[in-house]
Amino acid sequence: MKMTAEKLVSEALDMPNPIRAFVAQRILESLDIDTNLELSPAWKAEIERRCKEIDEGSVTLLDADTVFKKAYARLS
Repeated sequence: MKMTAEKLVSEALDMPNPIRAFVAQRILESLDIDTNLELSPAWKAEIERRCKEIDEGSVTLLDADTVFKKAYARLS
């Protein structure tokens, strides 16, 4: 069975929001994957730790503008 892009999008839009978000995230992630890139165990552990902190709400996330302003202020 061959599915057109229009049919796929139409069916995806009928899904509940959480499922649509999951599917969208997986599709976007697939665009950024470099199949030749192998992360070290240390980086994998760091990524998992940071994701866990975000999921648990134990860290405060800052937008890029705030981060860059703080970084520039430290350089001055």
